[in-house]
Amino acid sequence: MANLCEDPFQQLRRGPLRDPFGFLGPHLENAGVVLRAFVPGADSLGVIDAESGLEIADLPRISPEGLFAGPVSGDPDRLRYRLRARTGSLIVDFEDPYRFGPPLDEAERTLLGNGGDRRAFDHLGAHPGCQDGVAGIGFAVWAPNAQAVSVVGAFNNWDGRRHPMRLHPGVGIWDLFLPEQPFGAPYKFEIHGPDGALLPLKADPFAQRMERPPGTASVITAPTQHVWQDAAWIRRRADVNARDAAISIYEVHAGSWRRHADGTPLTYRELAEQLVPYVADLGFSHIELMPISEHPFEGSWGYQPIGLFAPTSRFGTPDDFRVFVDACHRAGLALWLDWVPGHFPNDAYGLGGFDGTHLYEHADPRQGVQPDWNTLIFNYGRREVVSYLIANALSWIETFHIDGLRVDAVASMLYLDYSRKPGAWIPNERGGRENLAAIDFLRQVNEQVALAAPGATMAAEESTAWPGVSKPVDQGGLGFGFKWNMGWMHDTLAYMAQDPIYRKYHQRDLTFGLLYAFSENFILPLSHDEVVHGKRSLLGRMPGDRWQRFANLRAYFAFMWTHPGKKLLFMGGEFGQEREWNHDRALDWDELLDEMHRGIQILVRDLNHLYREEGPLHRLDVMPEGFAWVDMTDDAESVVSFLRYGADRRYAWLIVCNFTPVPRLHYRVGVPRGGCWRERLNTDATVYGGSGLGNSGQAEAEPIPWQGYEQSLDLTLPPLATIILAAEEPRS
Repeated sequence: MANLCEDPFQQLRRGPLRDPFGFLGPHLENAGVVLRAFVPGADSLGVIDAESGLEIADLPRISPEGLFAGPVSGDPDRLRYRLRARTGSLIVDFEDPYRFGPPLDEAERTLLGNGGDRRAFDHLGAHPGCQDGVAGIGFAVWAPNAQAVSVVGAFNNWDGRRHPMRLHPGVGIWDLFLPEQPFGAPYKFEIHGPDGALLPLKADPFAQRMERPPGTASVITAPTQHVWQDAAWIRRRADVNARDAAISIYEVHAGSWRRHADGTPLTYRELAEQLVPYVADLGFSHIELMPISEHPFEGSWGYQPIGLFAPTSRFGTPDDFRVFVDACHRAGLALWLDWVPGHFPNDAYGLGGFDGTHLYEHADPRQGVQPDWNTLIFNYGRREVVSYLIANALSWIETFHIDGLRVDAVASMLYLDYSRKPGAWIPNERGGRENLAAIDFLRQVNEQVALAAPGATMAAEESTAWPGVSKPVDQGGLGFGFKWNMGWMHDTLAYMAQDPIYRKYHQRDLTFGLLYAFSENFILPLSHDEVVHGKRSLLGRMPGDRWQRFANLRAYFAFMWTHPGKKLLFMGGEFGQEREWNHDRALDWDELLDEMHRGIQILVRDLNHLYREEGPLHRLDVMPEGFAWVDMTDDAESVVSFLRYGADRRYAWLIVCNFTPVPRLHYRVGVPRGGCWRERLNTDATVYGGSGLGNSGQAEAEPIPWQGYEQSLDLTLPPLATIILAAEEPRS
């Protein structure tokens, strides 16, 4: 264990100083001002007057390791000088960081220390600054239990003795102003734990940029040069994210959507040029990116991030990412990011054991280790950790203009016994299984996002029956804008995987979701999780011969797009990709040469445009007034029929789904009004790859009571198809 009373010179010989400003730099001592500097490798060290450029002192070497010390004239608090190191014939002039004050003022340190800074990303990390007319980088890191912390990088040969940092007692923050540091330089923190032991070099928790994996260093980042062009978009963002908006989301893994011929992924700027117009053309309203926070392991798909504040450098710089965001907004697309505040990987250079203690994670593995993924769980009971995570959410929304965050694995945060065997978890203070600190954190972050960025939204991937996920906090909810409807997804995919001859025994899987469809603001997700790990692609789940498989998928998509709830479709699903998704290769774009795959894509485009343009299909998505079953009981023929209403209930849309390969001729369906019902979409249309069976574009209601209605339609139901009809205004 290090001796805190040890002579500073001896400390420096062993490693970085705990109190470098008490030893290095200029100090008033017995006979006058003494200047000390540690410059290993230098043959001699001179002191240069900053104004005149004249050498005013020569500091003798007092240790072979490179410690120089000697007298200089002047007031130590006003001395302005540079150092001149000579090594052979090489002469280098540089600023001495130990003549500058702290980069953080007392008010900033106090706010950070009590966990109350919701914009901690403006202060902690590495930030350009200026002191005494000298430009440099202010480094600051929270490590309250460390004995010593240094900033290391290529600029000091990764030598922790060169630039030990200043500790601010009571708040646990270490900082240092390093003058004349270049943008783009890699750096880390060298930390000695409570017992003095040297830890693995740590990446900056607040780094704005990191090296491209497999590199693990943080990178000094220049201030953004991007000039945003989306002010008009930001003003109307609330309308785009509203619960009565037509929200249709295209989920994307940026590294595998499309690739170059050599297999390398597209850059952020190339995605702006190619992905954005593609998604806009298909009529989606939103793009949702799987996590782009920097992560070491490609196979985690970003769900095990280490650089939470840094867009992955795999695809470019932070400003390149801003170009992509701006392109989305110019094209009328909202951009959501998957966000992972539930756990983090245990890589040695990450947050785990950051200062030699369990700083960000719980110490007890029954609380601090996620058994499913062998990752570490944030300690939401620590105010500094909550501040860190809230600041991270706000940084994406404020500095990158992100329109929403989809929070990953919320269920794992809510329950202390999540994926744990009996005895492998610790009950809360009330004896229950709820993670009270995590619940409080989720409410806080949702409130802070709403306060800081009106119109931005938060969506929860939450797979349990936790009540009020998308209910406001002041009404007892968690405060999310939306919740993924995992139950609907599992049930309906299970139904569609059945051979049609057996579907009559599983009709409840198709209809059960309407029992709770309006209990939350739901998103219907067909996400990446449903097309990996042997589950097969969406098309691959469909039974029957080739024609039937495509017809099944078309009928299912139309059922989904007309079902209450917002829509999410993972990339490749829009053209019925045959194989499972593989993060190491691009989508199979050549399948679009096949008319059946192309028909799926045309259908998705038409569904999106119909959904966005027609109010009854989206305005009351989260309200029971917008939906009514016509018949959910015809399991014998595997047919369901229902109505969608807008705010004006005089207008209705009728959806009829036939989930067998048998055409149903003269199939009667009750409707709430007479007149002509126009067939607005038929998934069996030849343009989609179907057989072309239908109702010649319309059907006339007859005064024949049926299914509780005074009027009814005599319809032809194509095989394995969904038809959508809209009531026309009666003629005068």
